[in-house]
Amino acid sequence: MIIGPYLPNAGDRPSPKSSTVCGALWAIYYLIGLYNETYWKKRGIKFHLKNKVFGPMGEFVTSKRSLFEIFNEIYKMYPNEPAVGVGSFLTPALYVKDPLNVQHVLNIDFNAFNHRGFEMNEDDKLSDNVLFMNGNRWKIMRQNMTPLFTATKVKSMYYKLDRSAVDFVDYLNKRPELLKKDTLHTLTTFCNAAIGAAVFGIGNESIFDSPFLAMAIESMKMNTIRNIQFAIGSLNIRLFKLLGIKVFKKHEEFFISAIKQVIRKREAENVKKHDFADLCVGLINKGTLKDRDTGLEIEPTDEILAAQAFFFFLAGSEPSASAMFFTLVELGMNPEPLKRVHEEIDSSFEKYNNTMTYDTIHEMEYLDMVYNEALRMYPPIGFLTRQCVKDTVLPTGNIRISKGTKIFTPIFEVHHDPNFFSDPEVFNPDRFSPKNRHKLPNNMYMPFGEGKRLCIGVRYATLQVKAGLVHLLRHFTVKTHIGVEGIKYGKQSMQVRPTNVDIELIPRNLK
Repeated sequence: MIIGPYLPNAGDRPSPKSSTVCGALWAIYYLIGLYNETYWKKRGIKFHLKNKVFGPMGEFVTSKRSLFEIFNEIYKMYPNEPAVGVGSFLTPALYVKDPLNVQHVLNIDFNAFNHRGFEMNEDDKLSDNVLFMNGNRWKIMRQNMTPLFTATKVKSMYYKLDRSAVDFVDYLNKRPELLKKDTLHTLTTFCNAAIGAAVFGIGNESIFDSPFLAMAIESMKMNTIRNIQFAIGSLNIRLFKLLGIKVFKKHEEFFISAIKQVIRKREAENVKKHDFADLCVGLINKGTLKDRDTGLEIEPTDEILAAQAFFFFLAGSEPSASAMFFTLVELGMNPEPLKRVHEEIDSSFEKYNNTMTYDTIHEMEYLDMVYNEALRMYPPIGFLTRQCVKDTVLPTGNIRISKGTKIFTPIFEVHHDPNFFSDPEVFNPDRFSPKNRHKLPNNMYMPFGEGKRLCIGVRYATLQVKAGLVHLLRHFTVKTHIGVEGIKYGKQSMQVRPTNVDIELIPRNLK
């Protein structure tokens, strides 16, 4: 039998029409990539050739690495470049690396870069908050939310934070199975409960198991669908809005209803607790919120106040839990710092009759050093995004930036750069000691962001984390468990989140 070459029948062959469509799509893809590359080369800027069309966002959605790790790779590939162009579909995008240029974006020329680089759909009510707001709407809401987190207001919240931490230790002692696994989730439960009690006045004996907190934890979970949604929003805001994508819609009814109840209850009680509910009642009584410079007005409706509450829950829970977790991870691997922080905590409890106060927390110098070093090594967010709102120039390299350009700036990468922090992979709390602080690089330590869009609740978050750590480390010591390949990060996370590391809390024998 003679077997000739395989000849496909007519049904197997691609139709001329489908071949034309595929060819056209390929040509469009090629031309977009060429446009992105040429755009920056004309400006004298090197362009990152990997995924020239969709850039880091495209690689993030299709790869097995977190987004900050992708930026970290780019940071290291171009050590001498002040900035690197990256693909972002049809929007010019620049990864800014030079320290002066980073500060220019985040601080010095803030008016040209006050846009977060992301916009939500108006129908996604919970996203109408200070994180995603831009321009004058952001300015108005930020000004009216800031009074909640002044030093005086945060100090007044300490008692509830301390009470939550004490209750959390009791909660763990009654559930010993929580001491050995899934500790990050357990710490997130504490942070949710703490912010619920201190900021929103929510509290009861089952606070660590409440459906309200379960919903908050669920709303923070990242998955492939949500990552694609955020990627579309980053790559093309118009397409994001055209598709009507609503990231938080599924939690809208529950959260708005819950916050309405909190506000109505506070109005009926007619008492002052100096928390978010009080702030909401004050804004509602004040009426329209107005920007004097532009005349823009915002009505403080239940929905928009619930959106701010939703943001505070998200910002005050998972990032704070991450900070607690990584602090414990490093203490569990470094016996000497663990011993020193235990001694400091024990000494403080003994000095103040087995109680802990706001002032006592601030006296703990070594705890502060440990906390700051953990945040250096593992900042909650690995990078920042901005969008240029008016033509400007970055000084180093004389880089012309046009309105509409997307900007990325590093955090994790800078924190691990030996040019800024010696032996960056070594956990060394002493670099933040009073005698060494002057050696730290100016404005390059930024675990909570930098500039006018710095995390609005950074004072609160710091106090919450320290309150939790003090009581945990008073009653437990720590053992860290890491996979043989070292710490790995979640591939579906835009934030710095571990996947193969956990800690074991071991009860201490206190005399």
